Amino acid sequence: MHVIARICNDFPTKFGLPRQSGLVPGLQSRIVLEKEYRIPQALRGLEGYSHIWLLWEFHQAKRESWSPTVRPPRLGGNTRMGVFATRSPFRPNPIGLSCVKLEAIVQEAEGPVLIVSGADLMDGTPIYDIKPYLPYADCHPEATGGFAAEVMDHGLQVEIPEEILSLIPKERHEALMGVLAQDPRPGYQQDPDRIYGFSFSGMEIRFTVKGQVLTVCQVEKIEK
Repeated sequence: MHVIARICNDFPTKFGLPRQSGLVPGLQSRIVLEKEYRIPQALRGLEGYSHIWLLWEFHQAKRESWSPTVRPPRLGGNTRMGVFATRSPFRPNPIGLSCVKLEAIVQEAEGPVLIVSGADLMDGTPIYDIKPYLPYADCHPEATGGFAAEVMDHGLQVEIPEEILSLIPKERHEALMGVLAQDPRPGYQQDPDRIYGFSFSGMEIRFTVKGQVLTVCQVEKIEK
């Protein structure tokens, strides 16, 4: 197995990342191929597809051992399910699978770069393969969603005071609002008085959640 590319985006850590691909369409990422794979011919024909599959590695969730059961965040972090009935990063093999929208293929100094939206990978994640999404084979409208569908939520109402919103670049507003609406908190943390925070696009975003309302209370630029 060889790493063929790495993803570049606004999430230096896993906290705050969407829990599944496609949940935040406004979140854009760049897929930069490793040097030996920066061959335009390898991407010939890919521009004809609207979506692609990414096979990647949970590179920050490697463990020497594995557990047959895990506690999915969607169930509050307290109920155990079989690891193969979940998309938990803690697996026998740390392999991730995501379907993202292919926005464009652009030529940059480092070679062809894929611009995608809706990814749930953190910055620097190694990618092992890229495959086209085939609607006639990959789309199953009749599919059932197991316990994940049973506990589906409708997201949070996000409130950002104007004086705080003005500190965030306008081109990042849509992506950040989408991420916050998905409720970035760990499933087992529901303290309305707690201030949570995560890094996004060079900023530390701090917020509280009371009921179904998430309020951003502070934004600070991260000093490099």
